[in-house]
Amino acid sequence: MDSTAQTTLQFSPLAHKSVEAAFDGGAITSDAGVLLLRETDHQIGLIESLVEAIRDTRDSRYVQHELKVLLTQRITQIACGYEDADDCDELRADPAFKMAAGHYPETGEDLASQPTISRFENMVSRTDLYRMADVLGEKFIASFHCRPGL
Repeated sequence: MDSTAQTTLQFSPLAHKSVEAAFDGGAITSDAGVLLLRETDHQIGLIESLVEAIRDTRDSRYVQHELKVLLTQRITQIACGYEDADDCDELRADPAFKMAAGHYPETGEDLASQPTISRFENMVSRTDLYRMADVLGEKFIASFHCRPGL
């Protein structure tokens, strides 16, 4: 086996541009696994369904980050072990997290800061949480070929 062979992983495109993981430098992240989460979400559509369950009460004149971007950022950071919102300040420019949220890794807008994520978390109402739980239940049931018994 050739020890000089490069290993490259191909992912689904971002805005019609190819996405690949290479191991030869460039914009670096220690959390490339977030791209696998992105791939999984593209297949099952969980985040989009959760976004539809949340009533956005923000004043559109002051909105910088779309609801889907905020939710994607928060879910992927938690899934990668960054459950504290303080981590958002460190990870908002990370190329893998930016791509997971649909932003270009180097030239795209940075993700939300800790205060923005905290405001987002506090904006979600009990009713939104109920609808989100319903989405999770429906996605779980839909994952079976035939409906599971009670």
